[in-house]
Amino acid sequence: MEFKRGVDAGVVTQAMFYVAWLKSARLEFEALVRERLGEKAAAAVDWRRPRAVCVAAGFSNHDRVMVQERREPVDLVRYRVFDDGGEGLLALHLVDSVSWVAAADEVEQPVSEGIAEVAAGAAVGVPEVVAVPECLRELYGEVDEALSAWGEVEVVPLRHYIAYRRMRNLGSVLFRPSLGHVLVTLRLDPDTVELVEGFTRDLRGIGHLGTGDLEVKVASVEDVERAAPLFRRAFEAA
Repeated sequence: MEFKRGVDAGVVTQAMFYVAWLKSARLEFEALVRERLGEKAAAAVDWRRPRAVCVAAGFSNHDRVMVQERREPVDLVRYRVFDDGGEGLLALHLVDSVSWVAAADEVEQPVSEGIAEVAAGAAVGVPEVVAVPECLRELYGEVDEALSAWGEVEVVPLRHYIAYRRMRNLGSVLFRPSLGHVLVTLRLDPDTVELVEGFTRDLRGIGHLGTGDLEVKVASVEDVERAAPLFRRAFEAA
């Protein structure tokens, strides 16, 4: 297990170095276990599935891509400390993980699918999730990048929309291919935003899909740039 007090871009590389070192020092490790815990414990060590658990305040995009694309045997766990009134509360959230195939030293698809699979409309092990329309893939890529630009977020494809979350949802993305735009709902108080007709809308009292009371209509890259400050506010509030 590797713990970082803050955000360290090299945490996954460092953890994988430790896993590699452990494999290379198998005899020494077993001897240490035998000395400390006995022969039975040493014989019970399962070398088929060594993995690393990285605990940090956040993870870079580079870390998540490395885990997902290279299928490294790593769990990424984000922690957050809440200290309200002197009573500390520690929250742990599993950001990414790779599952092992039981019969071999090979890994199966990551638990959390990468954005490429979401864009292709595929989500292994998650039935009936929303697919990104072909005509909106490029625009959605810009929206996704803008929503993720301020730090590590979890992208969760659901049946009707794609949710973005930190400790809680910060917003959702919905697709309107027939109208040629993407709708982003944000967890922001509409009273704190200067609403612009045709761009932002107060959803309070209106039945809608997704998380949040503020709707942002994105029809172009310019709209993404206009919405960036709102995306950042929602990220910081989550």
